[in-house]
Amino acid sequence: MSLVFPHTFVPWFRAVAPYIHAYRGKTFVVGLAGEAIAAGKLTVFAQDLAILHAMGLKLVLVHGFRPQVNEQLALKGHVSRYHRGVRITDPVALDAAQEAAGQLRFEIEAAFSQGLPNTPMANSTVRVVSGNFLTARPVGIVDGIDFMHSGLVRRVDSVAIRRAIDGGAIVLLSPFGFSPTGEAFNLTMEDVATSTAIALQADKLVFMTEVPGLRESITQGRPADDGEDAIDTELALADARRALAALPPPAQPADPAFYLQHCVKACEGGVERSHILPFATDGALLLEVFTHDGVGTMVVDEKLESLREATADDVGGIIQLIEPFEKDGTLVRRDRHEIERDVAYYSVVEHDGIIFGCAALYPYPEARTGEMAALTVSPLSQGQGDGERLLKRIEQRARAAGLQSIFVLTTRTMHWFIKRGFASVDPDWLPEARKRKYNWDRRSQVLVKKLN
Repeated sequence: MSLVFPHTFVPWFRAVAPYIHAYRGKTFVVGLAGEAIAAGKLTVFAQDLAILHAMGLKLVLVHGFRPQVNEQLALKGHVSRYHRGVRITDPVALDAAQEAAGQLRFEIEAAFSQGLPNTPMANSTVRVVSGNFLTARPVGIVDGIDFMHSGLVRRVDSVAIRRAIDGGAIVLLSPFGFSPTGEAFNLTMEDVATSTAIALQADKLVFMTEVPGLRESITQGRPADDGEDAIDTELALADARRALAALPPPAQPADPAFYLQHCVKACEGGVERSHILPFATDGALLLEVFTHDGVGTMVVDEKLESLREATADDVGGIIQLIEPFEKDGTLVRRDRHEIERDVAYYSVVEHDGIIFGCAALYPYPEARTGEMAALTVSPLSQGQGDGERLLKRIEQRARAAGLQSIFVLTTRTMHWFIKRGFASVDPDWLPEARKRKYNWDRRSQVLVKKLN
């Protein structure tokens, strides 16, 4: 029996279509923490990445192997040593890292080779390419500590990687690099992923991590409150820099600055967006890519969401947004010509090039009032405060026009407006020009809010 319900699946699939169009041909570098593989998340993660690949995204996957190397060292009776979150790689640790990397590469390639029926990998063909794409240099001696075979990325062969992903392959990178003399160095997944994203000028750098993202208490520099300390889903680069400067140097991946420092470096290096996602959340990668707010923290050079006045270019997005609400009777139907004519009256909430909310102010200056119409917020972003922001913008526009009040006509959302200072009045209150267009059959309630 099919579990697909057309009344929910079709609207959802149409809602994600703009993201599918927007990301086709884009380059993503994804860093997968070794902890995710140790937690048994590799198979479902490979399935999600294969879906993105099938949609035309160009992908580079960098795997970590911290717990796997620790396990190998424990089997050898050797203790893992770190300083400032970086492994001190002596000859025994280098051998353990090479063994762990070989095993993980085998497991990852096997995960992308599955094609079992009734799984997301059915009918998929994913070619995985690996190689010596990285040149490394030693970390050297830091704070009096010799890191021995631990290294940093010196150069990424971006031309070879670009050739492979343009040819339809997923490039798989292990955190290993070699010097021009052939000496091997153990690198960190985070350094490799960040350096590769910058070298490719990738559209996204994504870290699949053991942390859920950055809490608002951290990004806003306030005391933590368990009841209110939500994940900050979008962080401007300037704010990320300030938060990073206020944090202590990271000593382990769970420390807030550990992944944030790499996100900041990536954005400063030209990567448009960098993300910190929790691998513990099923489908976190898909949720981050195809939903409005995602599930982790995104660092961007500028805020992607803006509240602004509409232009002629927004007419199509406004129509697409309000059409479902017109069909179910929540909004009065408006034809395209009317919206094109009145687009200057509209304000919109735009996120990443997609219209998620709109409202219009139709002024009646002779009566010193104006009608707020077509207040709409996409189901994908409801509950995020966009309705409140649009209402405040309409109030600002009304005050700037010298109006003393605004009013709405509604049949279903009376309580929302009443909670926000509107009061019910008789339809005879309406300005004469609006009263002549009042639909008595619809019997909309008239609600008025006086402006201070």
